[in-house]
Order: sequence, then C-alpha cells, then structure tokens
Amino acid sequence: MTLTRLETEIAVVGAGVVGLAIAHRLARAGHEVLLIDPEPPGSGASYGNAGTIADYAVMPVGTPEVLRALPTLLFDRNSPLALRRSAIPALAPWLLRFLRQSLPGAAMRNAAVLARLLADACPRWIALADAIGGSDILQHRGCLYLYETEAAYRRAAADMAVRRGLGIPVELIGPADLAGMEPGLPPVAGGAAYFPRAVFLNDPGRMVRLLAEAAVAAGAGVLRARAGRLARQVDGVTLDGVTLDGDGAAGPFHLHARRVVIAAGAHSRALARAAGDRVPLDTERGYHLEWDMPAPRLSRPSCPTARGFYLCPMEGRLRVAGTVELGGLHAPPSPHRLARLEAGARAIFPDLPAPDRSWMGFRPSIPDSLPVIGPSVAGAEVIHAYGHGHIGLTLAPVTAALVEGWIAGRPTERFDAVLPGRF
Repeated sequence: MTLTRLETEIAVVGAGVVGLAIAHRLARAGHEVLLIDPEPPGSGASYGNAGTIADYAVMPVGTPEVLRALPTLLFDRNSPLALRRSAIPALAPWLLRFLRQSLPGAAMRNAAVLARLLADACPRWIALADAIGGSDILQHRGCLYLYETEAAYRRAAADMAVRRGLGIPVELIGPADLAGMEPGLPPVAGGAAYFPRAVFLNDPGRMVRLLAEAAVAAGAGVLRARAGRLARQVDGVTLDGVTLDGDGAAGPFHLHARRVVIAAGAHSRALARAAGDRVPLDTERGYHLEWDMPAPRLSRPSCPTARGFYLCPMEGRLRVAGTVELGGLHAPPSPHRLARLEAGARAIFPDLPAPDRSWMGFRPSIPDSLPVIGPSVAGAEVIHAYGHGHIGLTLAPVTAALVEGWIAGRPTERFDAVLPGRF
C-alpha cells in the first residue's frame, strides 16, 4: 500500500464548526492550511445542535445548585443530566474535578471567564455569516427560557441577576407577554426569561456547509483521513494516519506541518496527550429529534428549563435538541434518552406525530466548562482548540480569532484561563 506524503504550513485536525472557522480565518490571512477529518466537513455536533448563538450561556454546567442535586441528576434515568452507569469507572477522575469546579468560588470564576469569551460572539457570527453568504440563516429574534410553574419563575430571578451582573441583557416576562411573543406555545404558567441580544441559525448544517465552501475558496485544503500518531520534530510536527474514501481506508499518510491545531472536539484527547498535555476531556452525548413541518410553531429557540432541551424552529422542521448523558464515545444511542426527549416535546405540543428522524452526537466536555484554547505546554507548534461543551457553535469565530492570535504571536492575555497549562 503506497504511503502518501504531505507537507503544509498549518494542519487543522477536525473539520467541525470550530476547525472550519479556524481554517477559514487562517486561509484568508494568507496561511497554507490543510483540514483533516475522517467525516465530511461540518458533520456531528456542528450539524445536530440547537442552532443558538448563546452569548447568554455564561453559567458553567457545574454550579452549587447542580452540586446539591448531583446524586439525583446523575442517577435518575429521566434527568436532563444523566450518567451511563457502565461509564462510571472511566468518568471518576473527571467527576472529581467537576465536583471541585462546582463549588461557589470556582463556579463564579468560571462564569466570569465565560462572560468575557462570549461578549462578542454574536457580532463575530454576524460578520462571519455575512462573509460566507449565510446572513439569511442567521435569525435576530433572541431566545427564551421557559418556566412552567410560578415557583420556577420566582427562583429564576436570582439566576438572571447573576447574568445581568456579568453583562447579559435579559428580561423576565410574565405569561401574558410570553403568549404575545409566542402564540403557538401552549400557556406557560410561570413565564419566561427573554435574551433579546441572542441570535440563532435556522439551519446549522447549511451554515457549516457554507463555511466549509468558504474555507476551501480561501485556499484551505481538505484531507479525508483519520489522524493517528502525532510527534514533534525540530522543524515542526508530523502526523501519521489513514486516508479514507467512500468505501473505507484508502491508505496510510505521513504529514509534516510547521504547526498543528487540534480542533477535533470530543476526539481530541489522544492527540492532546501525544502533544504532551494531559487534558481532562470527556464526552457528553447530546440528542435531537426532528419533525418536518411547513411552518414553525414558534419563532425563536425556547428552552423549557426543567426539561433540559430546546424547541428549535429550523427551516422546514421543528428540532427538539438537548439533554446531557455522560457516557463516552463508543456506546450506542440510548433509546430511553430519545424516548424522554419525545415525551418532553409532546408535553409541550401534544399533537406531534412520530418524529421524522433522530440523532446523537458528542460534545467535548471539560470539568470547569471552559474550552481549551492556546499552545501546548511543550511548545507552540501545537495549538489546542476544543472542549467547548454546549457552546462550540457559539464560540467558533471567537476561537478562530484566538488561535490566529497565537499563531501570529499576539496572544490575548486576558484569556489565560483557557490555556491547556491550567490543568
């Protein structure tokens, strides 16, 4: 079998939305870029998400409230946050870190970092969508958190006060105002929190395809391959792996690059370790169901907070996306999680028929809910760009700007909290 030998200035491993945004930005800046991924660009979580550019998502997953409820959340099969029991031994070190990061001081520090990272996410997405011809996909209608009881609505006031303190515009609205905004929703007894600045994509898959096309048009190459061994050399980095075609493996490759950007999402841990960085990366398994329909039943993403999913008005369909299952990369989708998602959707819209399709994908999860962005502790020839959890879509253009800064030698010091050396 012939060995394919390749050279490039910058190899970006991972062609999800984060890797594509990085490749697009670097190629437009004049760099030679090669994207490497075993799947077509924009597959996986980049396609299957809720479509929200969630600049309001400043609260980490781990908080004191979650810590108090953790035993119930993890071991209740119907919880929005669940643990696959077979994964407990492998997850134990991650869970211990998560517990520490859920303490009050750590949670507020993490929230402050997230707020700074997210501050210009929406303007960056507006500019990116305009640059790649996707402005019609970007919807400027805000986002809703729904509270199905008056007690939940009252409790939300404290959470929203914290978000306002971190610079997030939010309005608490009662049932009558909510009904005026979303007449297609059934009555909601509590009310809602409205985030007016948020934007959303009514077709994330199409937006990511446009981003892939724009990256290639800017000069980025694409190699359909699975990267394996990473090794540092005196003049850069080598990657070895297997190229793929439509029928499977096509042959081995050996790539030499001056720099490698690891942006492989939930699949980044092995490459990070090969680069010399022990990053506590694990996997959240997210799900969605879709119902085809000619007109949406609501006009903006709406999250029934007690149920842990979003009702998402996509182009030509309703997507119900969310819930978290800690369970690794290899177990099959959980029929129970899909069934709970369907039951939750029918609790809102009882007349929904059987869903037209289902999906499961992998979110890269770090115990402190902060991404990993910046150079390897062993040297800047390897740059990390993964671990975004629920906000990978949101932070894609922000991450691309930070990576370009590191490559150009002008890092943004205020984001030291996301460097891989923090572990």
